[in-house]
Amino acid sequence: MPTPALRTSWWPQQLLLGWLNLALTAPLIYLYIGLPLVMRQNGWSGTQIGLMQLAGLPAMLKFLFATPVDRYRLGQASYRNWTLLLMLCYAAALGLLAAHDLGNTPASRMFLLAMLVSVLGTWADVPLNALAIQILPESERVRAGAIRSAAMSLGAIVGGGVMLLLHTRAGWAWPFYVLALGLLSGVLLLPWLKPQATPCQSLPAPLAPLAGWRQWPGYFAIAEHRTWALLVLVYYPFLGAVWLYLKPLMLDQGFAADRIALIVGIVGGLAGALSSMLAGRLTRRIGASISLPLLALGNLVAIGFLTLVIIAGLGYNALIAAALLVALAMGASAGLMFGLMMYHTRPGLAAVDYGIQSSLFVAARTLVPILAGVLLDRLGYPGMLGCLLVGLVLVLLLAWHSRRRIFSLDRPAQLQGV
Repeated sequence: MPTPALRTSWWPQQLLLGWLNLALTAPLIYLYIGLPLVMRQNGWSGTQIGLMQLAGLPAMLKFLFATPVDRYRLGQASYRNWTLLLMLCYAAALGLLAAHDLGNTPASRMFLLAMLVSVLGTWADVPLNALAIQILPESERVRAGAIRSAAMSLGAIVGGGVMLLLHTRAGWAWPFYVLALGLLSGVLLLPWLKPQATPCQSLPAPLAPLAGWRQWPGYFAIAEHRTWALLVLVYYPFLGAVWLYLKPLMLDQGFAADRIALIVGIVGGLAGALSSMLAGRLTRRIGASISLPLLALGNLVAIGFLTLVIIAGLGYNALIAAALLVALAMGASAGLMFGLMMYHTRPGLAAVDYGIQSSLFVAARTLVPILAGVLLDRLGYPGMLGCLLVGLVLVLLLAWHSRRRIFSLDRPAQLQGV
């Protein structure tokens, strides 16, 4: 285990990676969560707003974007250079959006611009996280996942709240300018991220095959990766579906819209960020093989309590408590998953393997809420929550039985004691 002094020395890099993740995440959240309100104010139909969400589909194709990152090297610091290039393009795309006011731009052109932003934001995420895998020792990766999850929670506050307020006060373009400036600040700081001379990095890495589509199925040839991929698919989406429908649920229970925004959007986001950091600290103390089923149990308890509140009609205060409990569970689980993703990569294929895992994660996170919506229409909130609870029970059983099989047999100490 690293000494306290060594652990402390990684904090600057960790915080910079967190800021970069926040800068990458906030524009996409504003685009797909904040802007629908602005679109409605400008007379867009529900169908148009729904179709605009299809511009977010590239997030499910990260494995495609990851392949050229590993195949075509941009100098010795390839991942860092890829991140630099894509963040500059991402900022330029936000500048293009700023120049096309929603009220004077055809919907088709707005969709193409949103798709461009989505592609570049999704693509830039791949080399950035591959860079984190490259520069951080294994003992720091769970913490990196926790910080990334916290950054995404804060990104939801910035993109889903602060930028809407800025739009109200300053107009269409300014939120995009501010978000682009956040990216450019990351570009200026990015050269500071570079591998340090540590014993583990001084060892020669095995020669990796040239990245290409043939390496995609190769990821699943490893038994532990198959088990882990199944966990990536099911561990988070049931909880994520509850979070997605939490605002409509509270609205239907009589909460005012501004109160929901405060409780779920701001307080819930802060709670999620805090729980991400606490879960990372807990995992480093008790080990990933224990925290994986433990947090799955926490997810089950959180959704179980919410279901009880709805069925028993326990009132507003109990529903607020349940919402914050779900936010805590969300942050903790996301931080754990993001951290453990960094362990399940092959030498020389960090971008490809991260892209595969992220694509699985996003695909399940997208599809399960759709199925949950069908259940909501047919069975109501109690029926939907009951079905999601069954899914969470199965996730808990899978997490318990697979907790020691998702790690490489040749390095159990590092992974189970992180």
